[in-house]
Amino acid sequence: PAVFPLSCAVQNYSWGKLGLESEVAKLLASSDPLVQIQPDQPYAELWMGTHPRGDAIIRDNRIPQKTLGQWIADNPACLGAKVKEAFQSTLPFLFKVLSVNTALSIQAHPNKELAAKLHAQFPEHYPDANHKPEMAIALTPFEGLCGFRPVEEIVSFLQSVPELRALIGEVAAEQLERSGSDDPRGVSAALRVCFTRLMKSEKKFFVDQLNMLVKRISQEVAEGKDTSGSNGDLLLRLHSQYPGDIGCFTIYFLNLVRLEPGEAMFLGANEPHAYLQGDCVECMACSDNTVRAGLTPKFIDVLTLCEMLNYTPAPSSSKIFPAVQSQLDPSVYLYDPPVPDFAIMKIEIPASIKLYLVSAVDSASILLVIQGTAVGTSTAAASEMSLRRGSVLFISANESISLHLSSPDGMLLFRACCLL
Repeated sequence: PAVFPLSCAVQNYSWGKLGLESEVAKLLASSDPLVQIQPDQPYAELWMGTHPRGDAIIRDNRIPQKTLGQWIADNPACLGAKVKEAFQSTLPFLFKVLSVNTALSIQAHPNKELAAKLHAQFPEHYPDANHKPEMAIALTPFEGLCGFRPVEEIVSFLQSVPELRALIGEVAAEQLERSGSDDPRGVSAALRVCFTRLMKSEKKFFVDQLNMLVKRISQEVAEGKDTSGSNGDLLLRLHSQYPGDIGCFTIYFLNLVRLEPGEAMFLGANEPHAYLQGDCVECMACSDNTVRAGLTPKFIDVLTLCEMLNYTPAPSSSKIFPAVQSQLDPSVYLYDPPVPDFAIMKIEIPASIKLYLVSAVDSASILLVIQGTAVGTSTAAASEMSLRRGSVLFISANESISLHLSSPDGMLLFRACCLL
């Protein structure tokens, strides 16, 4: 068989949504009725792929290999000729579902050059030499911080949030205020100085300033005042999750991006970001390299982060990555980021269609069912496969699947692959 169902690893990170509040838990419970969902346990991530910390288990007893990673190692042709050659006979992506309850750390992922350097110097913190571009597509309304805000917005916060200005210092703040839009390199340089000063400020000093700011905004809220000029709602929310954390101040520098279901954001190398709340599917290059600097109890590397970031300001609307409807199949929307490692297809099958062909692509792919039920048949599968919410299939390159839909309201699927 070259098409088979998978049982995928769940990660119970503390920031995940609890119990059946979590999309990850709901998918798990639906795909396997024997699973007991613990109501007080976080279900943060579902990993669909071959990562050593969560290699998917093959649900087909005719296949001798236990995991997808082992099977691909023994059958590398399943990747497709181009993918096999370009990525040394390994699956180049990790596909995930995330259910975010509290903020993830302020982070960025290095490009290949920096990843190689960090891995050589600090292998205990940077476990591999690969880059880690990633893309998130919202399943429920989703919020994240992403990329530097337009300078006018940052300057406006510097003028209305004295505690922020105190941390950055008058000289750096004025330099940003004076930097003109006709000199983008000057703007980036001024932004780098301001952000680095913030992130490297003395712990006792920034905790005092943060407490003053939180106290002031809490009073304004109690008096019924509008605190949007100092981003009050988000500040209080992050401070309640990570009290005394420098990451709380990054909301004045980074865009707040809100995605509706089906909308996506792409995070290239060196793009500062932090997911805040909601559920999404995510795809990324196979890597664990994350440089963190706040909203986290984990290892933080402020110097590296401030050095590596892309300090190009842009409005939050520019962070939404467009999907393109397929010319050949109106049910397919393609999210094809500017990196070779992965692409995602959203497949929305309307209720009027009872037989649907998941077409062959020249790449191994992983198919996830979000809504709907069907029986799947394929010449490459050992037997017919019953598909429902939470089902995950591995599809070898150049294999197709016929779906015989049994749900009254169509289906929603996501498919990760590599389009070289």
